[in-house]
Amino acid sequence: MKKEGSLLLSDYAAEIAATDVLNPHDFDPVLQGLYGEVGGIMTTAKKSVRERTSYPGFRKAAEEEFGDALWYLAAICRRVQIPLEEIFAEAANHGNFKNVGAASDITGGALAYIAVPVAATASLDATLVRLGQSAAALLGSTPARTDLVVFARAYLDAIHAAELAFSEVARGNLRKARGAFLEPQADDLAGLDFDSEFGIEEQLPRDFKIRVNQRGSGKSYLQWKGVFIGEPLTDNIADRDGYRFHDVFHFAYAAILHWSPVIRALIKHKRKSNPKYDEEQDSGRAIVVEEGLTAWIFSRAKELNFFEEQEKVSLGILKTIGEFVSGYEVEKCPLKLWEKAILDGYAVFRQLKLNQGGWIIGDREQRAITYMPLESEK
Repeated sequence: MKKEGSLLLSDYAAEIAATDVLNPHDFDPVLQGLYGEVGGIMTTAKKSVRERTSYPGFRKAAEEEFGDALWYLAAICRRVQIPLEEIFAEAANHGNFKNVGAASDITGGALAYIAVPVAATASLDATLVRLGQSAAALLGSTPARTDLVVFARAYLDAIHAAELAFSEVARGNLRKARGAFLEPQADDLAGLDFDSEFGIEEQLPRDFKIRVNQRGSGKSYLQWKGVFIGEPLTDNIADRDGYRFHDVFHFAYAAILHWSPVIRALIKHKRKSNPKYDEEQDSGRAIVVEEGLTAWIFSRAKELNFFEEQEKVSLGILKTIGEFVSGYEVEKCPLKLWEKAILDGYAVFRQLKLNQGGWIIGDREQRAITYMPLESEK
C-alpha cells in the first residue's frame, strides 16, 4: 500500500479490488449494497453534523458509511469497466468543485485530491436527498456512465456537506476492507508484536501449554507450568453453556493477536517497567474491555453453535470488535487476524467443552492455538 500522503484514486481502486468476493458478473448485490449504504449515510451523516457534541462517535460512523458506499461504487465501476478515477474526475468538474490535481498529482488520470470545494454547497438535507435519488436511479439495470457520474457528483456534495474529508474516507475504507477480507501478510503484521522490546518477565509467553481440568464440583481449573493460575470457574448461568472454559479465548488472543491484558494480569507479566504501558494497556480498564468483549462475542457465538463448521465471522461482529478495542494497541491488528483468533479459539473451546478439559497449546511465533486431550499427558 502506498504511503498515506500519496494515495490516489487509482491506488484505492487497485488495492480494494482484491476484497471484492462477489460475483463479478452480477450487478444486483453491488447496486443494492450501494443503495443500502446510502441509507446508512443519511442516518449517520445527519447525526454527525447535528449532534456531534452528544454523539461524537457519529463522525467516525459517517466516515465508515461513506467509505462503504465508495467500496460499492468501485465494485460497480469494475463491472462496467470504467475507471473509478475517471468517474470522479468528471463528477468534480461542476458548480462548487474544481479539480486541483497538478501534473505531478496525476497517474493514469487519477487525482491525488479529486476535488476541493470553492463555494458553499447546498444544505446537508438537500445533498442527501440528491444522493438517495441518484442511488435509486442506478437500480434495476446495468448503470450508464452518465448515471455513475451523477451519483459521484452527489456523493462529493454530500461528503462536503457532512464536513468530512474524501481522502480520509477512502483511506479508512481501504484499511478496513483489506484488514477484514484479506489474509494478513508479513508486512501487515510487522510491528504487531507488542512486547518484544520488553524483558521476558514482561512478555506474554512466546509458547505455552495450559492444562485445563474440570473437577467433580463442575469447576474449571487452569495450570501453567504445573502451577494453578486464576480462580476456579463455573458457567455462572443456569444454562450450562461451557463459559467456565472461556479463558481459552484470552489465550487465543495472546497467541494470535499477541495481546491479552487478562493473561498478563493472570500470570503477572504486566509491563511495569514502562508506567505508561502498565497504566494504559495492561491495567483495569483494558482488562474490563477484554472481558466484556469476550462475553459479548460468546453471546453471539451461542446463537451460531459456537462457530462450528463456519469459516468466517460476520463483518458486523468484526466491526463491533474494532469499536470495542479502539484506543488500545490491539486496534492495529487487522480484522482478519481477529477472525482467526475467534475461529481458532472456539475450535479449542468446543473440544474443551466436549471433553471437560484438555491442554491449550499456544505458539506466538506461528500465531496459532491448538487443543490436546488430557490423555496424551500419560
